[in-house]
Amino acid sequence: MSTHSMQRNEYDAYDGGESHAVTRRIEEPPYAWRAPFTSYFYREIGYTLTGLPVAIFGFTVAVVLFSLGIGTFVTVLGLPVLAALTTAARGFGGMERARARSMLALDVPAPAPVRAARPGAWGAITARLADAAGWKAVLYQVVMFPWAILSMTLSLVFLCVGWTLAFYPLYHWVFPRYVDWPGYRIFDYTNDEGVRHVYYIETPLQIAGVCLLGVLFVFVTPQLVRGLTNVNRFAARGLLGR
Repeated sequence: MSTHSMQRNEYDAYDGGESHAVTRRIEEPPYAWRAPFTSYFYREIGYTLTGLPVAIFGFTVAVVLFSLGIGTFVTVLGLPVLAALTTAARGFGGMERARARSMLALDVPAPAPVRAARPGAWGAITARLADAAGWKAVLYQVVMFPWAILSMTLSLVFLCVGWTLAFYPLYHWVFPRYVDWPGYRIFDYTNDEGVRHVYYIETPLQIAGVCLLGVLFVFVTPQLVRGLTNVNRFAARGLLGR
């Protein structure tokens, strides 16, 4: 049996009613020692980095439409606005499911379409207002906004710090040649007694230590990013799927 078919057998399950469309992982994460050098990791990084602008847009639309809808709820205008909110949230939910599939290797089935119980515009509006999947998608846009900020910040910081430190032996020569420093300067300050304290990364042992610290960051970063994106996977399963 192939690896792909084994994964399908492990994660596919009958959902008890209409189809076999349930949330499943379509690709297994790599082992820790391979993770920093795999496309899987960089797709997860891409997800966290692109997630913030998407989250900003989705959060803004959700808050504006919800505030407008609640503010005009006593009038006829408020109901169509809230119906538009759940419709827009479903659209954002579809985009997030597509991002989860392509970047997080997670296939989340779309919720059932909205079906109006009565014909006409009012029937469509009331169906949207009663759309549980739409309201869950609204909740996703709101609660995942601060998480998108945290995920992008941590991912970018750990990624940049790790590779910058790991490659320090390759560009150490730049400082004595072009900056007139014996190595990278960690700090330079003068205390109240007028004594100057300066610390450079310049000896072979110091350089090796910085490099090893960078390598540690390089291998820790995929595990950190996977933990961050696992929260997105959990939220997508619970709020954007069937």
